[in-house]
Amino acid sequence: MSSMEPTGRTVKRHHRAKPGKDADQAGLNRGIVSDLDRRKPGVRAVMTIINVVLFLFLVLACLGPMYLLLKSAISPTQDTLRSPLAFFPNGAAWGNIAEAWNHVQISHYFLNTIIIAAGSWFFQLLVATTGGFVLSVLRPKYTGVVNALVIATLFVPSVVLLVPLYLTVLHVPLFDFSLLNSFWAVWLPAGASAFNVVLVTRFFDSLPREVFEAARVDGAGPFNLFWRVVLPMSKPILGVVSVFAFIAAWKDFLWPMLVLKEPSIQPLSVRLPAIQGQTDLGVFLAALAISTILPVIFFLVFQKLFLSGAGMSGAVKG
Repeated sequence: MSSMEPTGRTVKRHHRAKPGKDADQAGLNRGIVSDLDRRKPGVRAVMTIINVVLFLFLVLACLGPMYLLLKSAISPTQDTLRSPLAFFPNGAAWGNIAEAWNHVQISHYFLNTIIIAAGSWFFQLLVATTGGFVLSVLRPKYTGVVNALVIATLFVPSVVLLVPLYLTVLHVPLFDFSLLNSFWAVWLPAGASAFNVVLVTRFFDSLPREVFEAARVDGAGPFNLFWRVVLPMSKPILGVVSVFAFIAAWKDFLWPMLVLKEPSIQPLSVRLPAIQGQTDLGVFLAALAISTILPVIFFLVFQKLFLSGAGMSGAVKG
């Protein structure tokens, strides 16, 4: 009798574990349509049709406007007005791009936009990474107060800060000069992004502390810890902040219009509405198409970092 008890317990344990395992698998496979229904030919055909229709709808909604813009940019104005969906009924007008680039001076405003976006990206990344490093890794005594103040600024509408920020740029405190009509008037305010600081701080909080302690034991100071340890592990968040910062600076209209009064230093976002009324429609659409190329390329370059979470892989071994 005693020799049969272990076997009975084993069988009982086996029967207890099996329902739990099946329940876990059922929870993972739970959905609108069960696995049994998916095996039916009729249900599988309907699901395939729905997936194809949704995919085509998303492709049309995402790429349709881009296609129309690119097609209209190299189409004669009359074709765009009469039959915007027709595929080049009277041929392509490649001269629109050359005229927009040279005669409308889109090349000059394009360069201004790149300079403004690059400077804004640099200062946003600098403030976000250094601020997140201090609040998450170094953690001085006043970390809680500073972190609370940074988060509190997120609840203040940006419109409320517009006038004080403009007065600050107009007469810089402690210095008797103005930043108007200079790229610094756009770069420096862009760097003060509390959202990016909070975003980077939360990412740094998820990094393994064992790596930081090991670096300190090896004699790494704050700068080496930041430059050689933290930043190489933070490629995903750097990609996210880069995309946000670059796209926001590229499309910003109100602030550059207020602080950059000289047309010669204004970006595309400010100059394109100004030249719309005095430019041919085909040439203007070509200028719009040129202004959208670089943000798309920038996102495609950073999309792996934007979507990847592999920045922490390999940081800790064994």
